[in-house]
Amino acid sequence: MQFGRYPVRWHIVLLTLWTVVWFAVAERHAAVSWHYLRQGEQLLFGQANGGGLALYANHPELQIGPVSFLTAGLFAPFPADLGEKLADAFMSGLGLYMLVLVGRAAADHYLGTGVNHKRLQQRVLIAGAAFIPMWVEVAVRFAHLDDVLALFFTTLAVRALVRGNATAVGALLALAVDSKPWAVGFLSLLLALPRPARLRAAAWTFGLVAVAWLPFYLTHLETLHAARFTIPNQLASSLRWFGVDDPRTPWWDRPAQLALGMGLGALAVRRGRWPAVVFLAADARIVLDPSVYTYYNASVLLGTLIWDSIGQRRLVPWVSWIALISLYGSALLIPSDAARGFIRLAFCLGSAAYVLLWPQRPPRGDRRRPAGEPVQGALASN
Repeated sequence: MQFGRYPVRWHIVLLTLWTVVWFAVAERHAAVSWHYLRQGEQLLFGQANGGGLALYANHPELQIGPVSFLTAGLFAPFPADLGEKLADAFMSGLGLYMLVLVGRAAADHYLGTGVNHKRLQQRVLIAGAAFIPMWVEVAVRFAHLDDVLALFFTTLAVRALVRGNATAVGALLALAVDSKPWAVGFLSLLLALPRPARLRAAAWTFGLVAVAWLPFYLTHLETLHAARFTIPNQLASSLRWFGVDDPRTPWWDRPAQLALGMGLGALAVRRGRWPAVVFLAADARIVLDPSVYTYYNASVLLGTLIWDSIGQRRLVPWVSWIALISLYGSALLIPSDAARGFIRLAFCLGSAAYVLLWPQRPPRGDRRRPAGEPVQGALASN
């Protein structure tokens, strides 16, 4: 079926309707954290005292990258309520576009292997149906534009990686970090590039990160203290199962999250399973985080979406649905803090072991391109 000159992708139509349903549910109690973005945007542009390049020195609680504040400025000219709703709609739309990007990345990845594109679309549909509730959680209910942009730029980086565009991979990963610092855990994607291209991409990443963050640090050394900002160690955190009973974030926790995420990602690349990088970094984040906000799970569901669409060939993307049921279902249905923490821990350990260790046998005649090798000829679309 055609809509004008464009073919209708029914899996995208169905996922759009699914998004509208969840948007309508979440909009009744939406934008819980949007005020942080508005505050940071006003501070960055000098509309409030203590802002400008002193923003992070004076407000370490704003653990949000400058790119996110710049983007929030796009909605500042509108009345507050309208700007908030437009932001919600914008972020929801990005989620749908990310599904398209992942589908196209999967089609390019399997180009020339004889993979049935209808089955690939079905896989994106089923995994996307699990992804959407968590995306609406972060985009609408909490309105965390910083997390949204970090995941969006990372998805663009995955698409660029499959297409062999090393410069774009480096620049997009930098924008992810410049939107939300915890996106550093996704930098292991650089290792999936061929060595010469990897160095070029890394130069772009570190250069653009420096451009975004160094002005704050060089002009106000107190900005260094922002990295020590702590939050309560909640009773449902998996940290409790490691015997960490500190009332607030332990000093070693944030470095450990990033090191574990990047280490697992590097191992995945070494084992030829680069589509697991986002999934593993997200696992490392939530298993070691002292907080248990449900919007954290959006990064995990993006990771499972990429893994289920690109990293494995099963028709039913059951990893995505196990993630949704384990992480979101337990938060809604299980009253025990300790039990929820244990489920989160078990899911992270089990899923990491699965994607890293479970034997994978490529089908006979598999001619998939290595990650980072440019697509040749006409591109398949999904």
